[in-house]
Amino acid sequence: MKKRKIKSKIIIIIMLLFLVTGCQTTLVNEDNKAVQNPETGQSLTENILCQPENKQTRKLYEENGVDLDKLPKCSEFTPGDTEYDGLWTGIFVKPLAFLILTLGKYIGSFALSIIIITIIIRLILFPFTRKMAVQSEMMKKASPELTRIQKKYEGKTDQDSMLKQNQEMMMVYKKYNFNPLTSCLISFIQLPLLLAFLEAINRVPAIFEENFLGIQLGTTPLVGFGSETFYMYIILLIIIGGSTIFMFKTTNNTASDPSMKMMPIMMSVIIIITAFFMPAALGIYWSVGNIFAIIQNIVVMKGMEKHGK
Repeated sequence: MKKRKIKSKIIIIIMLLFLVTGCQTTLVNEDNKAVQNPETGQSLTENILCQPENKQTRKLYEENGVDLDKLPKCSEFTPGDTEYDGLWTGIFVKPLAFLILTLGKYIGSFALSIIIITIIIRLILFPFTRKMAVQSEMMKKASPELTRIQKKYEGKTDQDSMLKQNQEMMMVYKKYNFNPLTSCLISFIQLPLLLAFLEAINRVPAIFEENFLGIQLGTTPLVGFGSETFYMYIILLIIIGGSTIFMFKTTNNTASDPSMKMMPIMMSVIIIITAFFMPAALGIYWSVGNIFAIIQNIVVMKGMEKHGK
C-alpha cells in the first residue's frame, strides 16, 4: 500500500510539473494557420531559444512578428540567455539544448551530439535500467507459476478467493525477488527526457536546420519521403521500427497476464506510426536509446546465465 502511495505521488508531481510550466508554441500567421518551412515542410516553433541561420527560416519568423534580435545566436546560447518561460523549460529544455549545442559545436554535428548525449544519459541511468532488465528476466521465470495461480482462481470473484490469489502471487514475487512497481520506474524517467529532447530540437534552429547524412533533423519522415534523399528517411523508420520491436521483445514481462500479451505489439505499432510524424532528430534519439537498451538487456541476460540465476 505504501509503495502505491509513493507511485501516486510521483505521478501527481510529474503532472503538476507539466501543468505549471512552459512548453513550445507553434508559429502562426495572420490567418491563425501554422507557418511551415516550404523547404522542409516543418511547422515552425514560435518561442525558439536562439536565432535561425537559414535565410528562408529567418524571413518566415520576421514576417510573422518574431523579433529575432532579442535572441542570442545559437553558437552563443546559454541557459540564462532568454527570459524565464517556465520551470520545465528552465530545468530540462534549456540545459539539454545547451549541451547539444556545445558538444555539437566541438564535434561538428548536432546529430552526433544527440547520439553521444543519449548514450551518456543512458549510462547515467544504467543502475536503474539494469535493475529493470533483471526484474524483467525474473518475471519471465515467474510467469509459469503466476499463470498457474491465475488459472487456479479463474472465475472466482469472492473476496476470500481474491485475497488468497493475491497472497499466492505475492509469494511468487518474493520468491523471485520481483517488484512490480520497478517496471514503472523507467517510464517516469523516459517521458520527461523524450519531451525535453523534442522541445530542444523544435526550439533550437541550429538543430532542426542541420542536415545529417541526407536527413534534415527538423523534418518528419512523412515529409522527407518527398525529398531526393527519401531513402534515408525509410532507413531511419526501419531502424526505429526494428529497434522498438526488438526492445519490447527483450523486455516483455507481461507473459503472465494473457490480457497483456498484445501490449508490446500494440505499443510497437503506435510508436512506429508516431515516428512518421516526429522530427528526424527525435527518431535518432529514440533509436539510439532502443539499441542501448537491447545491448544492455543482452549483457544482463548473459550475466544472469553465467551466475546461474
